[in-house]
Amino acid sequence: MIKITFPDGSVREYPKGTNAMQIAESISLRLAQDVLAAGINGATSDLLLPINEDAVLKLYKWDDVEGKHTYWHSSAHLLAEAMQTIYPNIKFGIGPAVENGFYYDVDPGEGIIIKDADLPAIEKKMQELAAKKSPIYRTSIAKNNALAMFGTRNETYKTELISELADGTITTYTQGEFTDLCRGPHLPDTSYIKAIKLTAVAGAYWRGDITRPQLTRIYGITFPKKKLLDEYLVLLEEAKKRDHRKLGKEMEIFTFSQNVGQGLPLWLPKGTQLRLKLEEFLKKIQSQYGYQQVITPHIGNKMLYVTSGHYAKYGKDSFQPIHTPEEGEEFMLKPMNCPHHCEIYKAFPRSYKDLPLRLAEFGTVYRYEQSGELHGLTRVRGFTQDDAHIFCEPEQVKGEFIKVMDIIHIIFKALNFKDFEAQVSLRSLENKEKYIGSEENWQAAEKAIIEVCEEKGVKAKIELGEAAFYGPKLDFMVKDALGRRWQLGTIQVDYNLPERFELEYTGADGKKHRPVMIHRAPFGSMERFVAVLIEHTAGKFPLWLTPDQAVIIPVSEKFSKYAETVARELKKQDVRVFIDNRNETIGRKIRDNELKKIPYLLIVGEKEIEKNEISLRKQGEGDAGSMKITTFAELIKKEVETQSIV
Repeated sequence: MIKITFPDGSVREYPKGTNAMQIAESISLRLAQDVLAAGINGATSDLLLPINEDAVLKLYKWDDVEGKHTYWHSSAHLLAEAMQTIYPNIKFGIGPAVENGFYYDVDPGEGIIIKDADLPAIEKKMQELAAKKSPIYRTSIAKNNALAMFGTRNETYKTELISELADGTITTYTQGEFTDLCRGPHLPDTSYIKAIKLTAVAGAYWRGDITRPQLTRIYGITFPKKKLLDEYLVLLEEAKKRDHRKLGKEMEIFTFSQNVGQGLPLWLPKGTQLRLKLEEFLKKIQSQYGYQQVITPHIGNKMLYVTSGHYAKYGKDSFQPIHTPEEGEEFMLKPMNCPHHCEIYKAFPRSYKDLPLRLAEFGTVYRYEQSGELHGLTRVRGFTQDDAHIFCEPEQVKGEFIKVMDIIHIIFKALNFKDFEAQVSLRSLENKEKYIGSEENWQAAEKAIIEVCEEKGVKAKIELGEAAFYGPKLDFMVKDALGRRWQLGTIQVDYNLPERFELEYTGADGKKHRPVMIHRAPFGSMERFVAVLIEHTAGKFPLWLTPDQAVIIPVSEKFSKYAETVARELKKQDVRVFIDNRNETIGRKIRDNELKKIPYLLIVGEKEIEKNEISLRKQGEGDAGSMKITTFAELIKKEVETQSIV
């Protein structure tokens, strides 16, 4: 017999070899119908995997992240099986579950192009195959046998992956006529997959390498009930309306130019105002927490990034080095701000009395993202981080970490991000060679983050393999108004860069010591944060932040002078206002400014001049009556004050 411990702490005994599905059935037949995967001693596993020793067991359903991940992973295999049926010469890359659904990268065969118009036929085939209720079973396979099997099928992408795996660790999953190289886990059979929607076709370079073949990526999503799919499609339509690329253009926030270059955003006057207000907001908070602003160059000597380790890790993803007329001299566009801040720290001898030293910068950095990965402001090649680096003594790490968490909470509250969770990102236990630094330093850094979360009462999810290459981190995952998760705000503990840059301070004992470095960026990047903010608010920013708080609309040209008088008076009262003097109808002006999400529309005509008033319309609410100019200015002031956090 084996002992199975459940999440509530209760323990039951079962015969050795019992699987999680059988355990679910022993508890409740309804539970067995709903369960999708199992957590066995912390690892997500197939329901049908025999359990041969005492274990802690969790049963995952649709509402669990692990349940959805397993469901969508199996759906990716169903997509592959359907495409194998339709395109006999197809070759498969990878097909993982993602945040919302799944995708599969495929090479459909010479001369074959899969288009959006082909997706309904693939969906139909998926439905047919799902209805067959084909069992999905796992097989362990020797490396030579795996190479032979996939080699016979001319699966060049799969054989490349297999060649990098260690013998004894390779498994395949089979359903119907389809077998895939896969670690799992998967559903027991295909009938679990009910409502299916393939959402997009895109290009993707094999293994993200621009020099490798470009594959076709098919995106999709599935649900156990049609009602859930219908709700998701409604959400998808709402997401299209909120798309920051669409709203950013309509609201004149940003633009792109092919002449400037892909992935290099141009901030328009209104967008610049928005961004400067965000910077001003954060600078005010930072000054209260003892930060000092610095400015560093947009380029740096290549050896700076060799020393930091960024060149070895990210060199291929950076813009190529800049060669100067000086022989052998190379510079790089700045991929990170932290090496520059290390050099500022080194500019003077430091004492324990100088610590913690908090250096902050809105620093623009550059990464060479592939053109196929660029996406509005969320994935760009040049972006500005609200970066800061805290240099402190080891015993100060926890206190500084907690202060950064407090700053992040202030920002989320001010911008109405109410639903968020924390994620502790640690090293991969299997691939420690991906990271720099000693085991001792990593353990100290990881321990500090976990203990801070416990002390603050933050329930943080542990994610292995998501750490930065130089240290573990705490990431904040925010849910927007549509329930989508975004990573905003990060704090990283780093014992390694101070080692690499040989940073020192003189301690109270008169001896030299190594500081600890905390990296933090509450916004992450200004570009991505603004994109998320646009989509979260649908462009209706808080009044304190919005670039234009009001627009004055003269009924006709003869009322333009009065409009200018109103604008002058409101600007004296610090109201951000402009005049819409276009030669358009009053109805058109109102519609256009509503579309631009201007919070208040001030209509002025003969009646308003006589009474020295304005007629007020509020965004999305219509006519709000007439009032004196000073009364409106007071209204704006009070509304901003109620939103003020700092």
